[in-house]
Amino acid sequence: MGLVAIVGRPNVGKSTLFNRVIEERHAIVEALPGVTRDRLYARADWGGKSFRIVDTGGIVPESEELFDKAIREQAQLAMDEADVIVFVVDGRDGLTPTDQTIGSQLRRATKPVVLVVNKCDNAQGDFNSSEFYALGLGDPFPISALNGRSTGDFLDAVVEHLENDAEDTDERLKIAIVGRPNVGKSSLTNALLGKDRMVVTPIAGTTRDAIDSVVKFYGEEIVLIDTAGLRRRSHIKEQVELYSTMRTARAIERCDVAVVVVDATQGLEMQDKRIINQVIDERRGLIIAVNKWDLVEKETGTAEAFAKKIHEDMQTADYAPIVFISAVTKQRITRVLEMAKEIQTRRLARVPTHEINERLIEILERTPPPAVRGRDLRINYVTQVRVAPPVFAFFLNHPDLLPDTYKRYIERQLRGLYDYTGVPISFLFKKKNA
Repeated sequence: MGLVAIVGRPNVGKSTLFNRVIEERHAIVEALPGVTRDRLYARADWGGKSFRIVDTGGIVPESEELFDKAIREQAQLAMDEADVIVFVVDGRDGLTPTDQTIGSQLRRATKPVVLVVNKCDNAQGDFNSSEFYALGLGDPFPISALNGRSTGDFLDAVVEHLENDAEDTDERLKIAIVGRPNVGKSSLTNALLGKDRMVVTPIAGTTRDAIDSVVKFYGEEIVLIDTAGLRRRSHIKEQVELYSTMRTARAIERCDVAVVVVDATQGLEMQDKRIINQVIDERRGLIIAVNKWDLVEKETGTAEAFAKKIHEDMQTADYAPIVFISAVTKQRITRVLEMAKEIQTRRLARVPTHEINERLIEILERTPPPAVRGRDLRINYVTQVRVAPPVFAFFLNHPDLLPDTYKRYIERQLRGLYDYTGVPISFLFKKKNA
């Protein structure tokens, strides 16, 4: 999936445009420079193509303020990673010296650049297009991110530069090793490979690039996707988090099973939870690997208590298996590969329609859904419509009235009938034919 970066000086409407493209209010929009501090990263669709889009803070090229330097570095990282750069300028202000400085930098880039002139709110437009041609970045697209005027034209130009989503014909199991910085992702990858393929140091964020490696496990080739981080160019924390976020999202999209590595000495932190939720949202197989288990003082039941705490904190991931490992001592590391293979087998399994109707519908008839608004709800039929991830379609008389609590009940019953350990399952609820 391609990546599109939105860049420009402060207060030209980058976040408004970001929100317009993803069709929801995701970025904070204020008429003040510097409001967009944390990089925002989301998924968008246009013209039949899906892509990632990242919103960056306003670039102030000459400023030596620490905050401005941080934003410049983050914007540069986004541009380095992007497949297409959207350069936003302000049609009301006209071309400014800051725009010219940024434009000069973008002309030297090897990436395609789409020039957008924002705040052209009326059809006639009152901006001087010739001055923006002077940037040497091709035709400017006059738009209004606020009211959506002509945004489709520039999006057409953006997706022209993105490759069509190619069908992945590589059937090898792909495992993404993901997690926040310094939890031991590269150490685990190296341990599985049996060689030092990655640079491993005790400094968070030392892995500059995501690197695919191949490990042979009982004669089968498995692709390991190592992720995240970058070598620190400064002591500014946000740049590491931005790059890690982008790398992690791309790795999760590409994998079959994600191994979320957690630091045993620190427990489950908020960033760990965000990454686990990313895996769930992408409907990938999920393993939680608690690394550095050799550093934990253990008593009887320590592992069980640790696992219980994780599942209590992440109830949406209570189906995920937890394995306690040490990348340094190689304790239980091959169990990670075994579990991933087992999960992929479950993701690809298909339950015969007659079997699931006989087993699941019988259970649901014994405990039917509650009546809603005076209407009795009845599920008549269920069939599996997809694998990897498994998706089940339920046909009933009033699908729009089925309570979420009953949907969770259905999932518990289905998981009780079939082993979906580590596998997210999805439901479709459709109106039965009359």
